[in-house]
Amino acid sequence: MPFSGDLYERVANAPVVPRGLPLVMLLTGFTDAGSAVSGLIDHLRESTSPQPVVIFDNDVLLDYRARRPVIVFEQDHLTEFRPARLELSLATDALGQPFLLLAGYEPDFAWNAFADTILDLATQFEISGLTWVHSIAMPVPHTRPIGTTVSGNRRELTVAHSVWRPRTQVPATAGHLLEFRFAERGDRAVGFVLLVPHYLAETENPDAVITAAERLMAATGLVLVMDDVHERREDYIARVDEQVIGNDELQQMVHTLERRYDAYMAGRNPDDDSYDEGGFSERDLPSADELAAELERYLASRPSGDEDKPGRG
Repeated sequence: MPFSGDLYERVANAPVVPRGLPLVMLLTGFTDAGSAVSGLIDHLRESTSPQPVVIFDNDVLLDYRARRPVIVFEQDHLTEFRPARLELSLATDALGQPFLLLAGYEPDFAWNAFADTILDLATQFEISGLTWVHSIAMPVPHTRPIGTTVSGNRRELTVAHSVWRPRTQVPATAGHLLEFRFAERGDRAVGFVLLVPHYLAETENPDAVITAAERLMAATGLVLVMDDVHERREDYIARVDEQVIGNDELQQMVHTLERRYDAYMAGRNPDDDSYDEGGFSERDLPSADELAAELERYLASRPSGDEDKPGRG
């Protein structure tokens, strides 16, 4: 079947999509601190029985040399080719409530055409609104709840969940463009930016996956089962805490971040809390790269079985 508009193919025998469903968008690409988005995509593909409705054409949208697909080499021959996936699917939550899931890679090319395509599909399916999540690294402690910055036109969610409201310019993603275009035409749209501890940004952090799911549930009314991710979270946090307790620099860094976080949340100037009782200042902190490398080495030294890997959703 030819690709519609050179961007996607409608799946033969795709399920009938009820009108008025929420659209959940999860795109990996520019940032994915703590593997929040990729982890949640994996989890939802396993737990919500998504049935593809539309499959997007990698040859049109994906830069293969920037994000190469995986090929499996078995001793002396190739056994499997695993292309990237970007699909619009009909999924079902734990209560049997249907929703549309747009999940996979962020397109490298044809953003305007991609946005037009999604808007056309949203019109066709009369979606009730767009909700999406992504994550960035921030100097916050893992011992406090992961905060979010909220954008869009749903003020009730901004008031309830936005802990940081900057006025700034940032590199845009395809998700930003879609949120802007949906809001521009008067549709309900909300985006959650997870503020993940910078020293854990390169690890697979189940806390970030859980927070992403919680924000989606708050915005859509969906119920997502996250029990297995919660179990991995306990093991992951125990490993991180073990490493922090055994390292004076990490311990001091977390203590300083806690003081600054608590001051900010209490409405005080965090700079007034940048020194602890021993005269330790933020200038003395190791860099985020140094912290991440040290934690990565530690976590990688633990048992390597799948059941022991932290944070895979």
